[in-house]
Amino acid sequence: MAKILVAEDERDIRELIEFALNFNGHEVLTASDGVSAWELTIAEQPDLVLLDVRMPRMDGYELCRRIKRSEKLRHIPIAFLSAKGQEAEIQAGLDAGAEEYILKPFSLDQLDQAVARLLND
Repeated sequence: MAKILVAEDERDIRELIEFALNFNGHEVLTASDGVSAWELTIAEQPDLVLLDVRMPRMDGYELCRRIKRSEKLRHIPIAFLSAKGQEAEIQAGLDAGAEEYILKPFSLDQLDQAVARLLND
């Protein structure tokens, strides 16, 4: 299956997402802050990146912009996972280059469907 990076600073959420993705046969990389996620993205070049918006050391918007500015990485699809559901927040994520913005709380079915869509595009 796919190699997926999950960048989420809340451990419980990160572990739940990791478990669900592993269960579906994906290889999962995890990061608890934006800088670590950037370094993992460069080193591992995952097939998909799932980002929290608010993370220590670098927020998800900046990380998304960096990935999309990189010639080697810009092909990687990105989805934000965020409780910030105001239109301005969603638009900021899409403007940064994300293909999808998933609102927390989400069901594991919603996550599975989004991952399938993003990997098949």
